[in-house]
Amino acid sequence: MDAPWVLLIEEKIEAWWKYGIHMLPNLILALFILTLFIVAAKYVRNITARLVFRLSKSRSVSGLASGALYSLVIIAGVMSALDILELDKTVSSLLAGVGIIGLALGFAFQDLTSNFISGAFIALKRPFDVGHTVETNGFLGTIEDIQLRATILRTSAGLHVIIPNKDIFQKPIINYSRTDARRIEFEFILPNSVSTVFVEKLVRESLEKLTVKNSIRNIDFYYVAIETPNMRANVSFWTNRIDPRDFMKARHEAITSIYQAFTDNKIYQVQIPESPSISS
Repeated sequence: MDAPWVLLIEEKIEAWWKYGIHMLPNLILALFILTLFIVAAKYVRNITARLVFRLSKSRSVSGLASGALYSLVIIAGVMSALDILELDKTVSSLLAGVGIIGLALGFAFQDLTSNFISGAFIALKRPFDVGHTVETNGFLGTIEDIQLRATILRTSAGLHVIIPNKDIFQKPIINYSRTDARRIEFEFILPNSVSTVFVEKLVRESLEKLTVKNSIRNIDFYYVAIETPNMRANVSFWTNRIDPRDFMKARHEAITSIYQAFTDNKIYQVQIPESPSISS
């Protein structure tokens, strides 16, 4: 005679066998449905990746969007398969678990999530591209890479700067590569013993010599104040040299040319105010 624990095991195995035979059609159907969902998920992922890449031109964004949809379709397939297997309580438990885990992860990684969402918006709106010269968050440099979490920028000093996308998305951005032209403006003080008409003529001629190299145009010259025994003059012009370094070179060459003209014509005691006005 078999021991009681042996009989108990035999009864459990027999019950499981009967339940397995009973659920076999459901199991086959569940596997079939899950397979369909997996195939559909791959198809959706490929289509989404191509469509999003056409819109954003960013492989990282297309990968994120296609991966998210792929996961959602797979989860839907798993839930459908469990429902066919009459595992309703398991489905409910999984949904509750996913919700709790998602909520916990949302609080724990809210900064990371913000960076990913900001990166997606940056890739879609495209306020700048790789190779553009931009200024943001106190850094000025060339964009080397745009990732979902951060943007890589190389400064003129060669520094490799990683800026979180959330900070870029929430703060002003100056994109010099999308600026058509910039205005250069500065003031200088000269003695009132010189001819005002002659000084203006010298300044204009000095700047016109630089027009080919610096694309200078729309030169404006004004006397803005009398500070006995001096006069204050303001000169401004537009240039296509929009890169910050080229912009400073153009300003430097303009000031040097004007000073040289003053020196050649023996106009001395010309001063530049301590805080020259520079307009961009």
